[in-house]
Amino acid sequence: METLITLAAGALLIALGMRLIHRLDAQHDARIAVYHFSDLFPAISRPPGHGHHSSTEQASSPGLTGIRP
Repeated sequence: METLITLAAGALLIALGMRLIHRLDAQHDARIAVYHFSDLFPAISRPPGHGHHSSTEQASSPGLTGIRP
């Protein structure tokens, strides 16, 4: 009888562990899905130190507006 209880308790712990791992994996997948990667290879498309500029920064910089002085 004690062996049966021990096996049942072990099976219950294994089932709870599997459920916990499954829930943590689903949570991790959800976090990854929310994060949007900008470029596949940003170092190839632009040199280091030259990140993306927002539209307001592009409009305010004189060389990017297309208007010549």
